Amino acid sequence: MSGDQRTKDSAEGSSRSGGDHHQPQPAPLSRYESQKRRDWNTFGQYLKNQRPPVSLSQCNCNHVLDFLRYLDQFGKTKVHLHGCVFFGQPDPPAPCTCPLRQAWGSLDALIGRLRAAFEEHGGSTETNPFGNGAIRVYLREVKECQAKARGIPYKKKKKKKAQIRPRDEAKPSMQTA
Repeated sequence: MSGDQRTKDSAEGSSRSGGDHHQPQPAPLSRYESQKRRDWNTFGQYLKNQRPPVSLSQCNCNHVLDFLRYLDQFGKTKVHLHGCVFFGQPDPPAPCTCPLRQAWGSLDALIGRLRAAFEEHGGSTETNPFGNGAIRVYLREVKECQAKARGIPYKKKKKKKAQIRPRDEAKPSMQTA
């Protein structure tokens, strides 16, 4: 091999490894984006593991509800049952055998991330199974159940009423005078 050939080979080798050519590295994902990707992959794996497997195009709100119930087994929040002596106590003095469940806030955040991921992967807002009313009802029931079990009432945040009225209604005193 001649000296010119060795120089050419080493130059080609360095360009293949990215020595002189700086390719832009994608920005690291935010914590939210990383979690959203993990959640999306987990949900996709859950659908694949169904018998028979379910494609994303066939997925509906019932699959999402089943997924949320499936996740309960991995929860870390103690939810006291109606028969438990600690039902309704925010800080029980002793352990009990009540089940651990997914916390309402975790499920709510999960649904938000999956709803966004569905649309980022080409799904439409109208067909998004994560935005279905049945999901909202389920989350509200979980929230209320967990609040009662812990004796902590969730106060509904009062919405500030924006007083926007049509021009005709804005000045009723002038019209009648």
